[in-house]
Amino acid sequence: MAILGVHTLAVAPAWTPAAARGFLPWLKEYGVGLMEVPLLRPEEIDVAGTRAVAREFDIQLSCSLGLPGYIDSTGDPDSAIAFLTRALEVTARIDAIALSGVTYGTIGRTSGAPPTVAERDAVARVVEGGARAARERGLRFGVEPCNRYETHLVNTIADGVEVVERVGAENVFVHPDSYHMNIEEVGMARGIADAGAHLGYVHASEANRGVPGRGTLDWAGLCQGLAEAEFEGPVVLESFVHLDPDIAAGLAVWRPVAEEPAEVIDVGLPFLHKHAATAGLPL
Repeated sequence: MAILGVHTLAVAPAWTPAAARGFLPWLKEYGVGLMEVPLLRPEEIDVAGTRAVAREFDIQLSCSLGLPGYIDSTGDPDSAIAFLTRALEVTARIDAIALSGVTYGTIGRTSGAPPTVAERDAVARVVEGGARAARERGLRFGVEPCNRYETHLVNTIADGVEVVERVGAENVFVHPDSYHMNIEEVGMARGIADAGAHLGYVHASEANRGVPGRGTLDWAGLCQGLAEAEFEGPVVLESFVHLDPDIAAGLAVWRPVAEEPAEVIDVGLPFLHKHAATAGLPL
């Protein structure tokens, strides 16, 4: 059975134990079993408080990030690995299951050209270093392909699979995101199938990043692909009702994607449950 999750920024401006105690009772009513905690600034996370609230509500945690703008992952891979190691330390300390996202680069940084051999080598080195640091802490480590407007390094699921297979670490997985798939893949079900055995985590995000069902995304295809893959990992609703200023420009989100979190949750989660059930995907 897949695990239904929600990205923190769909319901709050940031992850804090106090905020979580406000929204978790609401989300649990919809069967949410996992919260994704953004680690854009890992040092700001209240580790003890986060562990306590996760135990209190019996909720799993995962962590995500894009590398900060002051780090050039392809020019200075060691700095990227050092940042990932700090983030992984926080991930482990809050008892989260994985760190994923744009772990290989900065959201919004593009070269205007395909990745060079040197850039591909650097991406592999960063992911290998992150995977090693994750393995030392008993964690899994994800690679999320992003659309061509946000990065030139890893755009398609096939690109992600190539990185994962090159690194060859058992704890590394591909993390498809339906928003990016809608731009880069030939189809939702086909994209999920392309991830194959490397499929480890999924972002369920509408084509306009807003309320699931109020955009043009092929939700039936996405759920069909996940059902055919017999996926049992996290399927996480990602909607940027709130947005951290550190990634707003990179994501090109400068107008509201929904009026309020209730729109995304009270409409979006039942919509996801309905499409998952139709596809035969236990969620």
